[in-house]
Amino acid sequence: MQITVDHVIRFLERAAALIRDHAAELTELDTVIGDADHGTNLNRGFSAVVVKLDALQDGDIGTILDVTGKTLLATVGGAAGPLYGTAFRRAGALLAGRYTIDGADIAAALEVALEGIVERGRVQRGEKTMLDAIAPGVDTFRTAIVQGQSLEEAARCALVAVEEGMRATIPMQATKGRAAFLGPRSIGHQDPGATSAYYIACAMVGFDADPPSHQTTEMH
Repeated sequence: MQITVDHVIRFLERAAALIRDHAAELTELDTVIGDADHGTNLNRGFSAVVVKLDALQDGDIGTILDVTGKTLLATVGGAAGPLYGTAFRRAGALLAGRYTIDGADIAAALEVALEGIVERGRVQRGEKTMLDAIAPGVDTFRTAIVQGQSLEEAARCALVAVEEGMRATIPMQATKGRAAFLGPRSIGHQDPGATSAYYIACAMVGFDADPPSHQTTEMH
């Protein structure tokens, strides 16, 4: 299966819709261990991206992703703007001039996007951040493509890995960002960045998932 410019535009529209629909939930999660603005900020950023999509209909995939990244950098506050913005821009640079891409291209783009998050955020796995959801998804997608699975199969397998990674942040103690100041009190809460990453992954697969449950652990 070949992914076209139209597929990428529809993905961004779905991502924006999911972020909009779950903005209150993302902000609620961020209220507990962050700045209480993750959903609000991302909704503003992705809404700004959607406004620009009509003018990008004739652009290449790399340009669309780069403009998306620049827009998120300009409109999303906190850590999410630089991290997501860098991820989209890195993917856009890799896919510059491309009007169609395949599973191997997407795997490569996801890998450079992941590298951008790691470098910009100076983060590693296990620190209770969006990386804990994104990295397993990228690993799983790449493995599935190498093993010859279809693009749709690879994307669905990756989504499962992203969801598992998101839920795995609940028992973690945060060591990055504002949540790190809470120390042990950050344990028992799902990371908002990992949760927004899950919804963006849902948009890549192309269906609207039910909101994940947010179990908390009583701290005594």
